[in-house]
Amino acid sequence: MSSNQGSSPIAQSSGPSDGLFRKPRDPSMAHRHYRTLRSLPDVCPKEPTGEGRALCDGPSVVADQHRWTVYNSKVNLPAALNDPRLAKRESDFFTKTWGLDFTETDVMPSFYLPNISREHFSSYLQETAQREKIHERCKNICPSKDDLSVPTITNNHDKARAELEQVPKIFMKPEFVLNDPATFNAVLPWSHFSVAGGKNSRDVASSRLLQEKLSHYLDVVEVSIARQISLRSEAFFHAMSSQHELQDRMRETADSVAKLRARTAAIDRVMCRGPLRALRDALTCNNCIKLHNKLKLMAAVHQTQPTVQLLLSTSEFVGALELIATTKEVLQQELQGIHSFRHLGSQLCEMERLIDKMMVADFSTYVQSDLNRPFEEDSQVLEKDRLQSLVFGLLRQRKLDFLDIYSEEIVRAAKNVVRQCVVKSVSQISEIDADTVKFHEQMRLMTFHQWFDLLLDIFEHFILFLKRIKATLSVIRNVVLEVLDSSQSRRQADVSSATNHSDGRTNEDEEEEESGGGEAELAYLTHEGLFISDALNEVEQRSNAAAHAQTRAQTRTDTCGSDSASATTESSSSREHNSNTTSSLHIGGATAISEDVMPSDLELGRVANNVQELLYTASDVCHDRCIKVLMTRAKDGSLERLSSSEFVCLSQAVESFVSDTEELCGRRSVSLRGALQSQAYRFVQRFHEERKTKLSLLLDNERWKQAEVPAEFQDLVDSIADGRITLPERKSTGSEDRKPSEFLCVDGQKYAVIGTVLLLIRMFLEYCQCVNDIPSITTDILTRLADLLKHFNSRSCQLVLGAGALQVVGLKTITTRNLALVSRCLQLVIHYIPVIRAHFETRLQPKQYSILRHFGHITKDYNDHIAEISAKLVAIMDSMFEKALSKYEVKAPMPSACLRNVCKQMAKMHEAIHELLPEEQTQMLFLRINASFKLHLKRQLARLGVINDGGPQYGLVMVDVAFYSENVQALRTLECLDLNMPEIWEQKR
Repeated sequence: MSSNQGSSPIAQSSGPSDGLFRKPRDPSMAHRHYRTLRSLPDVCPKEPTGEGRALCDGPSVVADQHRWTVYNSKVNLPAALNDPRLAKRESDFFTKTWGLDFTETDVMPSFYLPNISREHFSSYLQETAQREKIHERCKNICPSKDDLSVPTITNNHDKARAELEQVPKIFMKPEFVLNDPATFNAVLPWSHFSVAGGKNSRDVASSRLLQEKLSHYLDVVEVSIARQISLRSEAFFHAMSSQHELQDRMRETADSVAKLRARTAAIDRVMCRGPLRALRDALTCNNCIKLHNKLKLMAAVHQTQPTVQLLLSTSEFVGALELIATTKEVLQQELQGIHSFRHLGSQLCEMERLIDKMMVADFSTYVQSDLNRPFEEDSQVLEKDRLQSLVFGLLRQRKLDFLDIYSEEIVRAAKNVVRQCVVKSVSQISEIDADTVKFHEQMRLMTFHQWFDLLLDIFEHFILFLKRIKATLSVIRNVVLEVLDSSQSRRQADVSSATNHSDGRTNEDEEEEESGGGEAELAYLTHEGLFISDALNEVEQRSNAAAHAQTRAQTRTDTCGSDSASATTESSSSREHNSNTTSSLHIGGATAISEDVMPSDLELGRVANNVQELLYTASDVCHDRCIKVLMTRAKDGSLERLSSSEFVCLSQAVESFVSDTEELCGRRSVSLRGALQSQAYRFVQRFHEERKTKLSLLLDNERWKQAEVPAEFQDLVDSIADGRITLPERKSTGSEDRKPSEFLCVDGQKYAVIGTVLLLIRMFLEYCQCVNDIPSITTDILTRLADLLKHFNSRSCQLVLGAGALQVVGLKTITTRNLALVSRCLQLVIHYIPVIRAHFETRLQPKQYSILRHFGHITKDYNDHIAEISAKLVAIMDSMFEKALSKYEVKAPMPSACLRNVCKQMAKMHEAIHELLPEEQTQMLFLRINASFKLHLKRQLARLGVINDGGPQYGLVMVDVAFYSENVQALRTLECLDLNMPEIWEQKR
């Protein structure tokens, strides 16, 4: 063991000569108070300082292989400092890295580093003054090294060190343990002793020698220890005296603690035990009250199942569901963990599922009884309260598919309505045996009037059916909207209450009382032995539970108030029993439906929309059943064979029914109109084929002679002149007394017509009347009417111009009168085409106006036909002129026979057509005939060489020309006709 004999008892300060104690500087504190200046980026790497190894040593391949050294530098420091590009060598070092624009500037003092003065160390000096005084006192107590003679201390140290070096080092090791065999053998070398059985004098001497050696080692160590103790004896005595002083202070402290404990026990006995006992008694009383309330709540919950059964017996599904929900919530919150009610939750869930099935079945039964009840009942809604209760219960259970049940029942009820109407109608018809004839065949065996009466009866029943459905769905929709409104108002109330609680401070006194009660309960719990953290947690849990129960009770009260209008079917006894049970359950804080039970606003809005869609579905179902009735009747083509008046009656009835349903349901339906449209298309096709065939037969039998016009046709034309295109009712009397007229008067003009044209006029009036009665077939009727008019034009052209009537009717020849009569009939039809076009235009949509182009094509075809007839008349006279004038000779007697014959033929032509064609057309026609005459006469005179030279032949020709002019101008309506006869002469060149 080594000893520092020359060391002083207390280390002296190595500070300045004034002897003050200097607190060593803490590196961390220095780093904390003084910011290190940020160094500039290194242009050249730092060179080694020589601490680790000399500069001449090369880098170690093993230790420095991943570290940058000066040997990795590409440019050395002298090269960087001696850049010849700049004059200032001292600034080149920085511009090398920071650019040529770098200039040295004065560094501004940092705003973050204050100016340090002596006042900054005043607090530190005050803090260390007391320590300095203690240090000075310790120096006075303990002698300093200067008081001891230096040679003596040095000699003692050397002597002690020499003596201690005699002791083996093994005894100085910290791990010296004799239990270790190696250490034991090293200390006591038994190998020097004989291991034989006996002891000789040599062994004894060795043992004694070893014992003396160890004793010497011990003496050396003890002397060294004693010397060290003698050197520090004063310090040991000073420590002992301090220990005794500390023990005295500890004894005084123990006495003070004992007195404090005694006084605390007295305070506990006198002032705390009584109040704590009072608090404990109050808590015990509160616990008893809670236990009593809990027992009453358990008794009320125990009566849940009988009460639910009683409510179900009276179909009080809403009340039963509310009671089950309240009981389940009480079981989960207030009665959780009670062993006797461990199976009640599952039983209530099973009862709730049973109630769901019962509500669905009851709703289905209600719908069946509502939709299938007789229509003679006045009430539109059957058991409105029951319906409201069922709908509210289904909404509460989120059974939002109950409208599907209603939809299915609507389909069945609609089928039943049709069946009942058919059975009722068949029972009144003796010719049909309902037992042997199938259901669909029964409608086909009816006459049209019987079937039409059946259809009207079905329409009437369906209107009542839809009114009943609309009233029922209105009740359902109102319930859904009431629930939606109550949900939204409750949410708004919650938001407003939360805002008031967060902004206002209206319940400060109550909060103080609650906090005082919490502190008292906290004191009791800590007195009972709980830790303070556990006591705080328990108090917080109780306060949170109380606040949650209060909020839940408020929510249930609001919900119950908003939904009270829906549950109006409770009987008096069940309502009273339910109110008693609910009041008992109110202790647990659950009195009505929680907010999360009802569907969301989005779901309720979807249900409300589905209710409206269901009304549309009901209308579509009724239309589909009516379509079935129509298709069943139309299967054998009977609807196509209806007369115009019958089909009009059918169309009007269907249109009236569709309009009524659209007014009821508020949506346009196209299915029944579409079915009627398809039948109307077939009807129009048959209607057109009948009239086209009739027109063809009339034209094939027409002898193309002027017909008398009966009075009824004149009245028909007169009605068109009034602007109304309608078929007047045929009068049985009056029209027979009036004589028929020769001409048909239209807008002041006389038209000579054939009988077929009169019937044609009535036909296209029938087409127009169909459009009035059935507006949906306007385009089809227009197309068919255009086809009819085209057929009349083409067929009349074939029979007259094409001379087809010679073979068909057996006419001997086609006369000019026939041609003029056809032309006048075509003109009559052309006169009515604009009227017909205007009539159809008012009944077409603007996008359908393109179909009116057919009338333009028809007018052009008719005008072309009229022009061809006029050309035919001119051609007839032209051929006569060519034949007659080719034999003309200029010689006496005058007028010549040729000109007499020409004038005679022209007189016949005029006699044939002047009564048929209007005056203007007759004049135009004879102007064209006169031009043909002048052309042929001019050719004949040129052939004969007669010129207007004033000679005898010229005179003879002028006599014939004067005769021709007088005869032509003597004809009726041709008096003022300009014949321009000088054109017969060749112009002199």
